[in-house]
Amino acid sequence: MKPRDLSAHVEYQAGRGIEEVARELGVDPDELVKLASNENPFGPSPAAVRAMQRAAERANSYPKASHADLVDRLAERWSVASEQVWLANGGDGALDYLARAMLEPGDDVLVPDPGFAYYGMSARYHHGDVREYDLSKADDFALAADTVLSAYDGERIVYLTSPHNPTGGRFSVDAVEDVADATADETLVVVDEAYGEYADAPSAVELLDARDDVAVLRTFSKAYGLAGVRLGYALVPEEWADAYARVNTPFAASELACRAGLAALDDDEHVRRSVETARWAREYLRTELDAPTWESHANFVLVAVGDATGVAADLRERGVIVRDCTSFGLPDCVRVTCGTEEETRTAVRELNEVLAE
Repeated sequence: MKPRDLSAHVEYQAGRGIEEVARELGVDPDELVKLASNENPFGPSPAAVRAMQRAAERANSYPKASHADLVDRLAERWSVASEQVWLANGGDGALDYLARAMLEPGDDVLVPDPGFAYYGMSARYHHGDVREYDLSKADDFALAADTVLSAYDGERIVYLTSPHNPTGGRFSVDAVEDVADATADETLVVVDEAYGEYADAPSAVELLDARDDVAVLRTFSKAYGLAGVRLGYALVPEEWADAYARVNTPFAASELACRAGLAALDDDEHVRRSVETARWAREYLRTELDAPTWESHANFVLVAVGDATGVAADLRERGVIVRDCTSFGLPDCVRVTCGTEEETRTAVRELNEVLAE
């Protein structure tokens, strides 16, 4: 007895956890600065924490009311119908729902390289095939419609990440619309806006009013600081929104997650502080680091360091954890998450010293 052939599947390589590195180095986790996983350095909203504590007393109940309440709140926020909000267990769960709804066995999807590995992973789970469009370092990883369309060959789903991970670039809404206009009627353009709060730019959600071939992904993991809770959602065209009832995992968004999301949506000050600090930090990283960087619209900066694995290891010894981007196919780059002001200054100081050695 064996599982089905998984030889074409790849393993998701997450950034190393602070507890893991602390045990390896034999230090207290509080002594480390973790800037590897694009997490919110301020954590979740205190209001969200209180909401989860209260919800813990009702953890024996399925999250039917809280799920509906959160869907309605998100629909109001984005000016869409409640049926257009596909709530999920993280953004990854929303990607799975879209793949379930759209892919027949053998359908192709088109994903960015470098890019978020889970696009292809989710497609393969659902018996789809994966093709890539290349984002070239020689072109500063430019995110343009032509870059995508030059590789397009009738794929069922095309994934656009905006802001893009790991480069920090973004697609304009016009570019998203150009891709949607140039692709086949049966191609869905999925715009992953997991880092959307950090970008001073409009959302592709505005395209949903007039189109049935664009969906947008959002998450509570980044600006809202709820990565450990796993809460995300897709916003889809009204014409096929009722597919959610046929593809979703029952109660995938937990009672604690839904209550945390509702509270987090009310705490505008927490999001404002998180976004403003990230914008300061990414500018500080770009201006103060003694290494080439790329303009970022997210809460991280991509840095060219030569030997990414060696530099990341040296930084770990100094108590700073960054993301070695070798797993993205960028063995000469590290990705540095925007931390607090103190964490960011520490990261810049230590990285500059490593680079000078």
